[in-house]
Amino acid sequence: MKKIIDSCFYCDKDQKLKDLMIKIEDLQVSTLYLNKDQTHFGRSILAFQSHKRELFELSQIELHRFMEDLAKGAYAIQEAFRPQKINYAIFGDLVSHLHIHIVPKYKEGNNWGEAFVNAPTHKKVLNGIEYIQLIEKINKHLKNEEDNNE
Repeated sequence: MKKIIDSCFYCDKDQKLKDLMIKIEDLQVSTLYLNKDQTHFGRSILAFQSHKRELFELSQIELHRFMEDLAKGAYAIQEAFRPQKINYAIFGDLVSHLHIHIVPKYKEGNNWGEAFVNAPTHKKVLNGIEYIQLIEKINKHLKNEEDNNE
């Protein structure tokens, strides 16, 4: 019997997804997105490519590749923006598709020394060109990471 999945914007790639984030790059088993809320400069989300809810649902190979994708995305964000720390968060209460928030933290920035606020009252929204520039900067370092590993 096939399991029925509630509507999922990561799977549907619908307008809700486009309202929240912009695709950066497909990786081995996931897709890296730039969050449109840039309250934490460089904030991105890594979403598993097929619909899974929990890490334990992944095969050993999928889990390994997902963690490699996470490390690759975090490396690119570190190189692109030089935060003092990167926070990682897996929630899923409201969006059950397996995804990890990659949140750069800066000593003089928002929420330093505490958990980041996932849905701040005042979001920092950029213009289209600014998003493109951030994505290009992250992509440059994603490509550099690929070249270093070959």
